[in-house]
Amino acid sequence: MIAVKVFIVLSLLLVLGKLIRVFVPLLQKLYLPSSIIGGFAGLIFFHFFPDLFPPEIFSAIGKLPGFLINVVFAALFMGAATPKISQVFRIAFPQLCFSQILSWGQYVLGLGITGFFLMKWFDVSPAFGNLLEIGFEGGHGTVGGMSAVFEKFNWEEGIALGYAVATCGIVLAITIGMLLVNWACRKGYVERVVPFSEMDPLRMKGVYRQKEQPSAGKQTVLCDSIDTLAWHCALLGIAIFLGYLMLTGCRQLEFFLLKGVKIQIFSGFPLFPFCMIGGVFIQLFFQKCRIAYLINGEQMTRISGASLDFLIVAALSTIRLETIWRNWLPLLILILAGTALSVCMVIFVAPRLFKTAWFERAIADFGQSLGVTATGLVLLRTVDPENKTEAAAAFGYKQLFHEPFMGGGLCTALALTMVFTVGWIPVFWISLGMLTFWGVITAILMVKNR
Repeated sequence: MIAVKVFIVLSLLLVLGKLIRVFVPLLQKLYLPSSIIGGFAGLIFFHFFPDLFPPEIFSAIGKLPGFLINVVFAALFMGAATPKISQVFRIAFPQLCFSQILSWGQYVLGLGITGFFLMKWFDVSPAFGNLLEIGFEGGHGTVGGMSAVFEKFNWEEGIALGYAVATCGIVLAITIGMLLVNWACRKGYVERVVPFSEMDPLRMKGVYRQKEQPSAGKQTVLCDSIDTLAWHCALLGIAIFLGYLMLTGCRQLEFFLLKGVKIQIFSGFPLFPFCMIGGVFIQLFFQKCRIAYLINGEQMTRISGASLDFLIVAALSTIRLETIWRNWLPLLILILAGTALSVCMVIFVAPRLFKTAWFERAIADFGQSLGVTATGLVLLRTVDPENKTEAAAAFGYKQLFHEPFMGGGLCTALALTMVFTVGWIPVFWISLGMLTFWGVITAILMVKNR
């Protein structure tokens, strides 16, 4: 019955979040997702009315994000056609440079500020510096996926702090992002931004008109053999299974090769990056067998989106406020530093790096660097609603190279484990080296553009 109660509670919170957004214009102007609103509602209920919910419900909801992030990452590249490498490289490479600087910059800032200052001033954990990239670039899903790592190395409060950074990131991405959009409009950097007052009333509330409702995906198999939604969920299950096999194999290999050595990376490595690789393997296998049409990308997107909505509600609802309160000042310093980095990248680097549609391309990565991919797309849609520029294509192609490593990818998972095992200083210098590498390439591109 616990699973039933958990599903009921999260469903009520999601619907409540949607209803609040429909009837509160301020939240519509902020473009806050219903999952964020519902998560805040759950946070209030759980912490101010704890007698309404048994402790086992709270505990079960807290464990849910760690599972759901596996579904999100397994679906990331399934159903997506592989474009021509030359086309991808031409459009996406400057975008990749931009996003890599943002990600590695968050590591350098986070680990540097934490290692050189916050650890001395506030006695925080060395892994505190990882929260900037995990929470901002990764988001709630990545924090949930890293929960097992935090627990293994006895820093459970890092989960609550990570959720706090991720929540602040989404709110800051929308609010500061819209300020940047208005600034760009006044400066003439974008041709047309539709004011909130001129938007369709239903669109402001996040509802499609009945005649404009798009398809949520195509059915690729006959329902008398297997329901198409069940088919796609089963493929995701196999991708997660492949990820589990890969992680288990890495752990066994590491144990065999490094027997007796205390520092073992994969013993604390999360599952979800391997689920993403498992999804890629399934997609490539179906393409090789010429049956890739049996996997529909829109179906996978909907399953992934639903998982992320439930994940965010569960994550926000179970944040431990006492942990946030104890660390509010170092958390604030970290968040302000990361936000300043993203704003400076948009204002000073993007105009010199991108040849065309520089603001449209920059604002998408700005939204992702503070929030999640969906936040970046919301901001991009605000300045380029009809996709008249190549910003959407560049942003999408960039994800093929960026997502497997940063923002919840292999580097994100590896960096946290390394900080716990070998210390923050080696990870800081590696991050600084990578930031310098991408910075030099970006500088060369800027000089060529000039």
